[in-house]
Amino acid sequence: MILRTFGWAFGITVLGLLVAALYDGGTGLALVAVLAVLEISLSFDNAVVNAKVLDRMSPFWQKIFLTVGIAIAVFGMRLVFPLLIVGITAKLNPFEAFDLALNDPHKYHHLMNDAYPMIAAFGGMFLLMLFLDFVFEERADKWLPWLEAPLARIGKLDQLSVVVAGGALAFTAGLFADDPGQVMIAGVLGMVTYILVNGLGELFSEATEDEDDEDGDGAAEPAAERAPARSGPSSLALATGKAGFFLFLYLEVLDASFSFDGVIGAFAISTDPIIIALGLGIGAMYIRSLTVFLVRKGTLHEYVYLEHGAHWAIGALAVCMLVSIGRHVPEWLTGGVGAGLIIAAFISSVVRNRADGGPPAAAGDDKPLHSSKV
Repeated sequence: MILRTFGWAFGITVLGLLVAALYDGGTGLALVAVLAVLEISLSFDNAVVNAKVLDRMSPFWQKIFLTVGIAIAVFGMRLVFPLLIVGITAKLNPFEAFDLALNDPHKYHHLMNDAYPMIAAFGGMFLLMLFLDFVFEERADKWLPWLEAPLARIGKLDQLSVVVAGGALAFTAGLFADDPGQVMIAGVLGMVTYILVNGLGELFSEATEDEDDEDGDGAAEPAAERAPARSGPSSLALATGKAGFFLFLYLEVLDASFSFDGVIGAFAISTDPIIIALGLGIGAMYIRSLTVFLVRKGTLHEYVYLEHGAHWAIGALAVCMLVSIGRHVPEWLTGGVGAGLIIAAFISSVVRNRADGGPPAAAGDDKPLHSSKV
């Protein structure tokens, strides 16, 4: 199963390292390897959240995410996106931006840093909204009951996540930003993007569920009894059609938000866009493969606190991104906090399972990519 799940990642690793060696010799090979490890460490929590959402998608949209989505993640976010950001901020077309990246990487790096406050505001607010929607929702399983229970109680206040996120954005822009107006605009766009994709996903998922009920015998259980609460745009039904499309779009925006930190942090290791794209692209392949592995093994059903740990890691990453608008936050701290929270959640899940005499549900060693558990 390991070879089948991670086979593409292994193949891309070999190909990427070969290209790096041909492009820049041993130095390029080493830099690409380091960047791949950096991307995996920073985005492990992304894989956990992706798996939770992917578990609700139809087989067709799962395949789209694992094929088209990979192309978007590897080439779009790790190569094209930085060029677009530099082009927009420096008023260059993509070809001029690419030429600048190859021939004057230090200036390219400088322009990327100039654009970083807006990038961090957009990605940070998107991730913060995701985190707040999770902790403000009532759920049966609580990893940190002393904290999650009161948060769920106050979360009954309508649109509290928007209020808290908006306050955090205003505070950050006023305290850290050199240009508060640009940071506010970028942050609001991040919030709007999350609310829009989230709302459209729920809208079309509810429509799909209503159609399924009409096609049935009319005795379907209420949605709240039929499915546990889940993070992401939809928690009502397996996503097909338009609902599947918006889940796919949600995952791509989520991946983009996670990749911002990795792309900017990569410049601390190399300013060459080819090396950065190769290293982060390899890392992105492993994150995709890990997502598939978690779904096939039913890991999130077996270790129930992993989702909690991943969302707390997302909250920590969102805070780090907002703080980094005006203060440097080391990449090791960003990745270390996220990894630490997930490891702690995993250990807590193991302890719970042993206390209860076993995991909540037996997970097969080689279950299909699509899970029937919703």
